[in-house]
Amino acid sequence: MMGAQPLFEVRRKFIVSLFSCYYQCILIHKRTLVNVKLKWVKDPVLDSVVSRTIQLKATSTLVSVIGSHPDCSLPIYSLSKHRGHLGLPQDLKISAFIRRYPNIFQEFYLPDSKGSPVPWYKLTSEALKIYDDEKHCVLEECYMDILNRLQKLLMLTKERLLPLQTIDQLRWDLGLPYDYENKMVAKHPELFSFVKLSDERVALKLLVWDDRLSVSHLELNNSDDENSNQALAFPIGFTRGFGLKKKCIEWLNEWQKLPYTSPYIDASHLDPRTDVSEKRIVGVFHELLHLTILKKAERKNVSNMRSPLALPQKFTKVFERHPGIFYISKKGDTQTVVLREAYDRDQLIEKHPLAHIREKYGSIMKKGFLDRSRGLYKKERREVLKDDMVNLDRYEFESEEEIDGNLISDYDSDETGSDYR
Repeated sequence: MMGAQPLFEVRRKFIVSLFSCYYQCILIHKRTLVNVKLKWVKDPVLDSVVSRTIQLKATSTLVSVIGSHPDCSLPIYSLSKHRGHLGLPQDLKISAFIRRYPNIFQEFYLPDSKGSPVPWYKLTSEALKIYDDEKHCVLEECYMDILNRLQKLLMLTKERLLPLQTIDQLRWDLGLPYDYENKMVAKHPELFSFVKLSDERVALKLLVWDDRLSVSHLELNNSDDENSNQALAFPIGFTRGFGLKKKCIEWLNEWQKLPYTSPYIDASHLDPRTDVSEKRIVGVFHELLHLTILKKAERKNVSNMRSPLALPQKFTKVFERHPGIFYISKKGDTQTVVLREAYDRDQLIEKHPLAHIREKYGSIMKKGFLDRSRGLYKKERREVLKDDMVNLDRYEFESEEEIDGNLISDYDSDETGSDYR
């Protein structure tokens, strides 16, 4: 019997060790990033939102560019310099896009130094009125709200700093005014400073941290929840007919119960290979999209923020892994990330005053495009050409598109024409 005691002890230790290893495996599994892949399913309703916004962004940006000029008019070659901020397909000429909306942009011609007619554009009275409403909204009514959005964007970054080029790409999304550097930033030297980066680019730095602004939208919506500092769940919704496997549902439920890390605090202590870290990345983009007016942004415009946001490589994979939170639209020449919870079908649930003004642009765009397609502006355009003393007899035009090509080929030679709708 005495010899059996050591054998029993060995077996006991072996069993304890086995269970210990098993428990450690469970802990490691919970800590590490679970390999779950969810399929992308097309959402026609949100695709339609993105489609109409592509042209809306281009129109309102061009209106701001023209309206901010002292004479409220600019030649086509000056407008072409802003092409990178319009988001138009590469095969669409700016002039062809502008001429779709003659009730917004009024075309006239002036000779260049060689006497050749050059198309210029100014805003119609109808467009000017909406532009004045937009300026009032951005620079007066919602000034502090939009200023806070810029502050919060910089507070999301590791060094409270972003290159102006990066901010420019998000300018329209955030509701910032055209020439925001002078109209907004320069008025607050106590908040912002321009700094030169090592690569010679100019960046905007936030000088003052505001604790009142360091509360995320998710935290604000769960402020009455006792677990507000622990496990916050993101609102989830899927495209009709998505169909989740049981394994994915179980993983998602467990993932939602993981601790929520505020996007405004230092998360360098988190292991990037874990689900907890991934939830923090989701939280960063959840907050970033909530800072935008229309709750969406082009994927490429957020992808280049990896370093400022101190995120790991391939961080945008969270968009594919969480299609119930984000929808990736592939409309146009780019991918657009849409925050699902912000929309009830194709309508924003909470509309910023600036969103209402953009709807006004959308309404007159639709009217102008339909009227033009019916030929209501063709005669008027011919009269403009004659009044501007353009000798049409020198040209044998067969169509309006041919007029476009002949009159401005010297200025839009980098673009090719296309009928884009």
